[in-house]
Amino acid sequence: MPLTMPEEILLLTLDDATGRPIGLPGPAAELAMAGAMLMELALAGRVDTDPDQLYLVSEAPLGEASLDALLSRIGATQPTRPSRWWIEQLMREAPKLRPVWLERLVARGILRREKGRVFWVLSDHRYPKADGGTTEAVRERLRQVLLGDVIPDARDAMMIGLCRIAGLIPLLLSEQEAARAMGRVEQIAALEEMARALAAATRDIYAARG
Repeated sequence: MPLTMPEEILLLTLDDATGRPIGLPGPAAELAMAGAMLMELALAGRVDTDPDQLYLVSEAPLGEASLDALLSRIGATQPTRPSRWWIEQLMREAPKLRPVWLERLVARGILRREKGRVFWVLSDHRYPKADGGTTEAVRERLRQVLLGDVIPDARDAMMIGLCRIAGLIPLLLSEQEAARAMGRVEQIAALEEMARALAAATRDIYAARG
């Protein structure tokens, strides 16, 4: 079964050696999770967006509990809400959503769950990569798109748009590669309407936070 966008984002944001989240600036991790869930629904043809609203296209479940619950919420929320509203909702819920997706990756044999202690008192869960090749395959696939000249498919265009929005490009490219590929990143990020809508919503969120 192919990885979902939330799963791919989680793999990219886990340290390969420790299994702990990579330190990301500001709300980048929460933003990446929120955007990945909405983009997965869009890619599956369940939702669509325009500058004013995110709306339901199909209620057919995907068979993934977290995504199907979100799909039901979107369908039940009236009047329809803009992308920014949904991003903010999901960003607040990211601390609860993240463990659910991590456990899904454990069940698939891609991660291992290890329990330890921080300062000998606080419980600490790490998720080392049982199958490091899966993460490397995701990373290399996106690198090939960014450093090449092939027109990406919709999934890769959305993933790169999301990585740009959430500031994750440094997890894919070296500083020199990122500088060289800047124009390519912008070009790909503009290909998909969902990525453009989320980018606009994200700018509004950051502006509101000052």
